[in-house]
Amino acid sequence: MTTHRSTLLDRDLPPDIADLPAVLEWLAALRAQAPVWRDRYGMHHVTRHDDVQLVLRDHATFSSDFSAVMPGSETMTKGMLTRLDPPEHRALRHLVSASFTPRRVAGLEPRIRELTRRMLDEAGEAFDLVDTLAFPLPVTVIAEMLGLPAADHPRFRAWAEGLFSMQVDDPKEAVNDPRVRDAMGEVTTYLGDWCRARREDPTDDLVSALVTTEVDGRRLDDEEAANFSMLLLFAGHITTTLLLGNAIRVIDGNPGAWASLRADPSTIPATIEEVLRLRPPFPLTARATTRDVDISGITVPERSMVMPWLLSANHDPDAHPDPERFDPSRPGIGGGSQLAFGHGIHFCLGAPLARLEARVALEEMTARYAALSVGEGEQQPYTSRVLGTRHLPVVTT
Repeated sequence: MTTHRSTLLDRDLPPDIADLPAVLEWLAALRAQAPVWRDRYGMHHVTRHDDVQLVLRDHATFSSDFSAVMPGSETMTKGMLTRLDPPEHRALRHLVSASFTPRRVAGLEPRIRELTRRMLDEAGEAFDLVDTLAFPLPVTVIAEMLGLPAADHPRFRAWAEGLFSMQVDDPKEAVNDPRVRDAMGEVTTYLGDWCRARREDPTDDLVSALVTTEVDGRRLDDEEAANFSMLLLFAGHITTTLLLGNAIRVIDGNPGAWASLRADPSTIPATIEEVLRLRPPFPLTARATTRDVDISGITVPERSMVMPWLLSANHDPDAHPDPERFDPSRPGIGGGSQLAFGHGIHFCLGAPLARLEARVALEEMTARYAALSVGEGEQQPYTSRVLGTRHLPVVTT
């Protein structure tokens, strides 16, 4: 085992996320022997649960603003919540947080259930889960919240799949990659037009709130509002799209799980948490150090990129005993030790919405189908940055 683990550590880049067993084996080796591992591009990968939680919590040391490490990034992330530190982060998060409070999100349940039933009514006995439900459900909900037209949903999917599939050799050079700039530019041009229209004629939607509300005595300019809108649009649907696909794949891989959910729908929320632990939609994130810092006895220099692995933290046996076992009754699964949605000030703003959409979808499917299993056909797993598939054929009875 020691020899095999040493071989795993000989590589200079992570395995492809599409090969999940290989990634999990590699991460286990890192946790045991190299909990802070530097790749060929100088990225420091952090893999133990407590270290990942520390990186996410200590925003003063581990900054979300990469401009000091990645020159030029500020032009692409201006106004983007996930790339800001306090106090600007606090002000911008407050701007939209009212739309994602538990009470406001709970009020969306009738609409989510209506959409789910309508989509499943049109599905038939065999269908592609992503095409039929996992994509159109959350994109419809977030587009309605933003005030964007249903006719543009196919464009949103194409943009998201293009960006989340794009391979960039050196992550620090992503901001200078013309493919990335062109892809993001197309999205922000589209959203910028909507921001300008809503500034002139505001309505009751999130884009109008972004362009008309003052933050620290000023309003967001069109570039900031477009970037923020892009974040809400993509994160607001891709998370649930991936989560639903992952849930069906995990349930399908555990005989009896579907029948258990049908027998006791009250276990669906815990099942969702266990799926999030096993297969977080975003397996890792990134931070930039503002000073020299010690992590598990390794000194990471100032102005270094740190990559905390949410997937690894969620599979750390020190935090989750027998971590590869699917166990919705696992103690504390809904608590802070499950890091799929992050931790600290950047905890996912849309987590309550993603959980609600997944719960309603699973409630409706388990009530409707005596059995549902993954069918034959190409799934097209993502190969970088996100964990899930573009397609998922399923068969029902």
